[in-house]
Amino acid sequence: MSNLIPTIGIEVHCELKTKNKVFSNTLNTYGEVANTQINEIDLGYPGTLPKLNKEVINLGIKAALLLNCKINKIMHFDRKNYYYPDLPKGYQITQKMTPIGYDGYVEINIDDKTKKIYLEEIHIEEDTCKSIHEKDKTYLDFNRAGIPLLEIVTKPVIENEKEAVLYLEKLRKILLYANISDVKIEEGSMRCDLNISMKEEDSKTLGTKIEIKNIGSISNVASSIIYEKERQKKLLLENIKLTEETRKYDEKSQTTVLMRKKENKNDYRYFPEPDIPIIEITDEYINAIRKELPLLPDELREKYKNLNLNDIIINALISNKELNDFFLKLFEEKINLTISANIITGDLLGYLNKNNLNLSDTKLTIENFVKLISKIESKQITSKIAKEILNEILISDSSIEDIINSKNLKVLDDTDELNKIIDEILLENKSLKDDYLTKEDKTIKYIIGQIMKKTNGNANPIICSTLIKEKLNN
Repeated sequence: MSNLIPTIGIEVHCELKTKNKVFSNTLNTYGEVANTQINEIDLGYPGTLPKLNKEVINLGIKAALLLNCKINKIMHFDRKNYYYPDLPKGYQITQKMTPIGYDGYVEINIDDKTKKIYLEEIHIEEDTCKSIHEKDKTYLDFNRAGIPLLEIVTKPVIENEKEAVLYLEKLRKILLYANISDVKIEEGSMRCDLNISMKEEDSKTLGTKIEIKNIGSISNVASSIIYEKERQKKLLLENIKLTEETRKYDEKSQTTVLMRKKENKNDYRYFPEPDIPIIEITDEYINAIRKELPLLPDELREKYKNLNLNDIIINALISNKELNDFFLKLFEEKINLTISANIITGDLLGYLNKNNLNLSDTKLTIENFVKLISKIESKQITSKIAKEILNEILISDSSIEDIINSKNLKVLDDTDELNKIIDEILLENKSLKDDYLTKEDKTIKYIIGQIMKKTNGNANPIICSTLIKEKLNN
């Protein structure tokens, strides 16, 4: 039993980005005062009836298409019956028998090879309310009850923590870029459960499954796998029989901790939800959603490579969806996209990171940004001036022209004035003429740098270069 390997499956719950909850008209919100975003349906009052939110079905179909799933064109909801304080009705409405999507896959690239992580199914269900444990008391916030969830279940085909991380990162980007979910793990809108077992490398029989619940980050999924496979391997090598159990990941100790043993399989007594009619989805309906599918990160990467953007800029754009969306809007404008991408991933991203802001927190508009790029491209302003203007239009409603005039940010291209400055620099550094004979490019760059210092970065570098060559060649 020395050559044991892990078999891993992952269940992801993600909150769907809808206006309302799945079976009521209560708003789908986060961070509101506890128990304010609820109604009688969410609380399971007797006599209330659920009404299916069509937006949830649309997002479920969109996810199924993007995750390469087959779609159940005739489906119904089921009741999952169990009692727990966070379940107001005493049952959860879910899709047991007819999940909206099944037999899908997500492609990852690992060690320069493509691997498909196969999906068992994706299904829609309602969330439970939130339990808050404090000392010997538990408080319930029903704002979360009834928020629509999409559960995405892989087959047990993941072999190690690296594959798990690549799969979750790829899945997260797909859901984010398709506006299916905001997948904010820190807010609980994406939650991961892990199933892991160990088996002999050549065996077709899976080992005893251990479940790790509610892992709080993608990096913790990797840590859970690393710890759990070593824990199970050690027990098996000591001939200790494993039993099915549920554990949780403890971030402080970076270990998994026993929550409960699974003596018997839970009997949830599933049966079809009698209050929601059977749903029939036509090919026309599916095709209408298919036509609205967005570009995903892999497709965007190819699109940007065709612009000859380098990998650093491409990765910076794709890693920040808000900036990427802004950049995509510029394709409709007649401006230099290469300069735009450089400014967005350089000065703009740097400003946002330094000030801990999102783009939506600023006053930047497409119109102002287009004007800025146009002035850079036409050499009306230098890169230094552009950065100063950008910092202003991020916080002010002023026009670019007003900013240039009020701060005297016009490019200095007066040849007489620039010649005087060059003469001053050559007089201060008499060795530059000799240096020019052996190190032409380096000397010109040095002199331009000195000119920029004396003009506060406002000098036109192209005119400067021409004037320097004229003087040093005479």
